[in-house]
Amino acid sequence: QVKWKGKDLFDLVCRTLGLRETWFFGLQYTIKDTVAWLKMDKKVLDHDVPTEEPVTFHFLAKFYPENAEEELVQEITQHLFFLQVKKQILDEKIYCPPEASVLLASYAVQAKYGDYDPNVHKRGFLAQEELLPKRVINLYQMTPEMWEERITAWYAEHRGRARDEAEMEYLKIAQDLEMYGVNYFAIRNKKGTELLLGVDALGLHIYDPDNRLTPKISFPWNEIRNISYSDKEFTIKPLDKKIDVFKFNSSKLRVNKLILQLCIGNHDLFMRRRKADSLEVQQMKAQAREEKARKQMERQRLAREKQMREEAERTRDELERRLMQLKEEATMANEALMRSEETADLLAEKAQITEEEAKLLAQKAAEAEQEMQRIKATAIRTEEEKRLMEQKVLEAEMLALKMAEESERRAKEADQLKQDLQEARESERRAKQKLLEITSKSSYTQSMNSGTTALPTDLPSFNLISESLSFDFKDTDMKRLSMEIEKEKVEYMEKSKHLQEQLNELKTEIEALKLKERETALDILHNENASRGNSKHNTIKKVS
Repeated sequence: QVKWKGKDLFDLVCRTLGLRETWFFGLQYTIKDTVAWLKMDKKVLDHDVPTEEPVTFHFLAKFYPENAEEELVQEITQHLFFLQVKKQILDEKIYCPPEASVLLASYAVQAKYGDYDPNVHKRGFLAQEELLPKRVINLYQMTPEMWEERITAWYAEHRGRARDEAEMEYLKIAQDLEMYGVNYFAIRNKKGTELLLGVDALGLHIYDPDNRLTPKISFPWNEIRNISYSDKEFTIKPLDKKIDVFKFNSSKLRVNKLILQLCIGNHDLFMRRRKADSLEVQQMKAQAREEKARKQMERQRLAREKQMREEAERTRDELERRLMQLKEEATMANEALMRSEETADLLAEKAQITEEEAKLLAQKAAEAEQEMQRIKATAIRTEEEKRLMEQKVLEAEMLALKMAEESERRAKEADQLKQDLQEARESERRAKQKLLEITSKSSYTQSMNSGTTALPTDLPSFNLISESLSFDFKDTDMKRLSMEIEKEKVEYMEKSKHLQEQLNELKTEIEALKLKERETALDILHNENASRGNSKHNTIKKVS
């Protein structure tokens, strides 16, 4: 509405999103190539917004947490930070080394696709996804398939992480990148040297224009007493009065106002983190814990149901496999039975033929014997006839002998065939018995399979803007806060040791494929910092 102030529009957006951690966010617009943020206590149309319609605002994170896991309570807050930081890394507004880019990509895939399933997530399923900065892709002689293989290898290790958990792991890694959460402004010191001023959750940092990774000087929030500007001149007064005041000039008055807004907001959050949580934050954290516990129980229930379903499917598959095996055995037994019956029929037929042949030979032998007796009884008058008769008798005796031997051999063969027939019939009996046993087993298995119970199918506000030209910070307990900050950083570095080992392993693996001539200035600076053992936090400590 025409009379709405910035807070009215901002609150409407937050209510629409269901967002309660509003202090991190703002509505951003661009005027004359300069970024500006909507002021909460000023009418929307009184801002120096572009005249063309519709007027476009971007709902973005204006301030970043020091430790995302401890400070971001709502799931929607975590999701919005995840989307913004991921886009900044892909757009190369935040420098990310190649090995960390692959790890972050694997968490982004886990957040989008859930647990890795080789039957679903087959080769090429990431072909249309934008997961790595173009700078990283161009730096190595690696095909998209090779990148996908390395991302998928880490993606498979994230099994069991829900979307919010994967997004939080992404933020925990990203928050250690040197350019994470830093707003850069071009400035000049008193000598006219061009520099960059960086404003983030930890303090103010001064950089060379060619090196946005490593600050030359840092002013932690707990060591700054006062920040002010007059026209284009900006002044930083350290808490230690022995240290010289740092002055610089910016290009526009509008930029100085923006710098002061960011300084006030970041310092307020810095002090707020070191105090007891407000009642609102305590309530949000309690609700978040309850919601997290409920989701954890739901995930465990779904995991149990999934496991039961998988076990039931395995049992069903095993029963089906056993049934098929029994069917195959029954088929084989039937075939063996048929072969045994055919063999028995052939042997019976052969035995019958042999028996008939034996009877025929016996009949011929009897006839020969009768002929011999008849010849002997015949009187032969002459010697020649006698000799001839004796010769015939001898031949008849030899023929009778041969006939007797042949008859005996045929008889033995008939006996052997009878024995074979007996064995074939015994084999047939055993085959029929085995078939009956298999048939009874198959019936039992089918009854078990049909009797299995069917499985259920449904398993499953602070005003952050100040118009004043000066902002004074309280110096109470500043030394204690310094010690507390250092202790927190040391604890966090210990937690990230294992992660660093994983990143170094991947870096070594892909180093041989790197194209040195395509390295950017930030790649070279990052490698130099890594070789010296410099990280984001210890660098800031050194230059503070």
